[in-house]
Amino acid sequence: MNKVYCGDCLEILPFLLDSSVDLIVTSPPYADRRSKLYPSIKAKDYVDWFLPRSLHLLRVLKPTGSFVLNIREHCTKGERNTYVMELVLAMKKQGWKWIEDYVWHKKNSYPGKWPNRFRNSWEYCYHFTRELKFSMYQEAVMVPTGDWAKSRLKNLSDVDKSRDESQVGSGFGKNVSNWKERDMAYPTNVLHMATETRNVGHPAPFPKDLPTWFVKLFTTEGDVVLDPFCGCGTAGVVALELGRSFIGIDSVESYCDLARKNLAI
Repeated sequence: MNKVYCGDCLEILPFLLDSSVDLIVTSPPYADRRSKLYPSIKAKDYVDWFLPRSLHLLRVLKPTGSFVLNIREHCTKGERNTYVMELVLAMKKQGWKWIEDYVWHKKNSYPGKWPNRFRNSWEYCYHFTRELKFSMYQEAVMVPTGDWAKSRLKNLSDVDKSRDESQVGSGFGKNVSNWKERDMAYPTNVLHMATETRNVGHPAPFPKDLPTWFVKLFTTEGDVVLDPFCGCGTAGVVALELGRSFIGIDSVESYCDLARKNLAI
């Protein structure tokens, strides 16, 4: 525990015990990207490359655990690639439960334009599990209700004090009066977080807020967090700060050294 191992996670993961990890949170190398910094995987080969690794991740994850995969497809000759969608479907066939998509909105993304699209300002964070019943601590990521509650709840109508069914027949309803005296609310599945803007010695570091949110949501103190593509070790730094244990793996020796330095191990 609390170590960074240098090597391909396909070769290192077999040494981890079955059902020993509470949370896997990672961002693997994207297809056809940063070939000078990481071994580059072609989009057409990506699913075949990833599945042997995700099979080991399925084995080491606890039945109550979660796997958060941060990934985003790119465009090829003006058209979106499909390897991420293909990977998600292939992982379902492998035995993973696809629970949710979280969208990481990069709120400090600067503008840009191409002939047929605009700059990416968000990425997927796919949530997978082994079982449908898993550990989730929603109260740990609650957010303030905001100033809207002060004016909206000041004068409640009769409709506000009863369950108001949806007018579009969706089956959802609301009772606005239930918000009285509430200071906190559950968040949505869109995470508004800035990217890392400092030079930290790695081309694509997590902002600390991103793994922090998922570590809080899916683990408690003493749980084990694994990042099989750990880069500069941000997920590990967060895990240790929050009282969890951490296992990091990366295939680039210089990044492993950087992660160990950041983790002070």
